[in-house]
Amino acid sequence: MTIKVGESMPEGEFKFMGEGGPEGLNTKDLFGSKRVVLFSVPGAFTPTCSAQHLPGYIDTSDALREKGVDAIACMAVNDVFVMSAWGEAAGAGEKVLMLADGNAEYARALGLELDASGFGMGTRGQRFSIIVDDGVVTELNIEAPGEFKVSSAEVALEQVAAGK
Repeated sequence: MTIKVGESMPEGEFKFMGEGGPEGLNTKDLFGSKRVVLFSVPGAFTPTCSAQHLPGYIDTSDALREKGVDAIACMAVNDVFVMSAWGEAAGAGEKVLMLADGNAEYARALGLELDASGFGMGTRGQRFSIIVDDGVVTELNIEAPGEFKVSSAEVALEQVAAGK
């Protein structure tokens, strides 16, 4: 079942590249007592994800933080090494956390997995964004297949600025 506005984010763990190599990040630590924008892309280095989705969040990261966002996180069903390399190539730096959901476990927990086996990509996460306040979903923006509209950084900024 797909997560809904008003529900708590499920428990889980992501991987990210720390200074000494791959590290785990528990969702309680990521979402607890914070305002977080989590966005998901079907895959690192893919066209729309690399040309629009991730760069949009990098470019608006300062504005999102000015509106009270504590963290901006990009999630994809890729391994931690791919996510790290993509973040470096895109210039994400400290602006966007690059989180690996390598086995699609968190995408499944959210009910937002995507069967991309027809494209040779296996199970992936759908394209979406979620605004989380103190561990609870306040906004959920799920893209229709092949679309890139509602999960953009610009929409997240509008929602955060409106206090949603």
